[in-house]
Amino acid sequence: MIQHSKTALTKADFASDQMVKWCPGCGDHGILASVENVFPKIGYKKEDYCIVSGIGCSSRFPYYVNTYGFHGIHGRPAAIATGIKMANPGISVWVVAGDGDSTAIGGNHFMHVIRRNMDINFMLFNNRIYGLTKGQYSPTTKQGQVTKTSPFGVLDYQLNPGELVLGVRGTFFARAIDMQPASLQMVCERMAAHDGTAVVEVLQNCVIFNNGTHLDVTAKEVREDRQLWVEHGKPMLFGKNKEKGIVLRGRQLEVVTLGENGITEKDILIHDETTEDTGLHIMLAQMRPPDFPMVFGVIRAVKKPTYNQMFVAQQQEQMENSPIKSVEDLLNSGETWTVD
Repeated sequence: MIQHSKTALTKADFASDQMVKWCPGCGDHGILASVENVFPKIGYKKEDYCIVSGIGCSSRFPYYVNTYGFHGIHGRPAAIATGIKMANPGISVWVVAGDGDSTAIGGNHFMHVIRRNMDINFMLFNNRIYGLTKGQYSPTTKQGQVTKTSPFGVLDYQLNPGELVLGVRGTFFARAIDMQPASLQMVCERMAAHDGTAVVEVLQNCVIFNNGTHLDVTAKEVREDRQLWVEHGKPMLFGKNKEKGIVLRGRQLEVVTLGENGITEKDILIHDETTEDTGLHIMLAQMRPPDFPMVFGVIRAVKKPTYNQMFVAQQQEQMENSPIKSVEDLLNSGETWTVD
């Protein structure tokens, strides 16, 4: 079990002595500040955290937090994190990876760590571009966008990380925005408290190679109408005065306005993050402008046994019931014979 700190820690305790080498204005700065604020609230000792990364701008994260860290190779942080968590279940393991690192070369590992429900926290920085390698398109880049590797426009259909997480029946998925620290910290606290693979997609801005990619939902003049922050047990309302909402008609979601056509708050869909059925959660993850607002906050948080818990239980069962209790028992198991 992870031991709580005997003394209260602060944000300053988690700041490393390394120079932060991200571009001025990069959204990674805001995410780093939020994590440094959240770690003291969680209450673990510094040595009880381990931050794992792959390759990319975001993958310098382990250098900038005063905890244990592992800077891995491209696309492999989920596999490394799995090994760390299995070898030392008492470590709080946090994976930091970009959209290219996790959904392109690392897509296989990303998918299976979620499917297994390893007890790790996965922060996916989504700037819809390869930043460190200078502006190639990634699986989350918008179709038609001109980039260094798509001079005539991206032909690929855009990947939605939320659909992928929920498609493999992930137990926790949330969204947040790099420069909205209060809500980002709330989501990170919820992620840390979840037993199992917790994935938070953070909409992050790359000021050099994909500046403004999320402005259709983050710009000040549109964000109240294009951000729906869900909360368990509460109606899905949004808009400047919470005058708009989401209703479910048959098998389709629809945006409505309170007061029009007899619509009242009682008609608005109530968010249930705990339902086992992924259908509605996938529908929420699919919502995006201009027809719908994008959904933020905790979309899914379901309790299921983790891989780690099941592994320990299986191991204990075999130790108690197996006829093999020693190396000698193992060597003499099966078919054996004596040579005179």
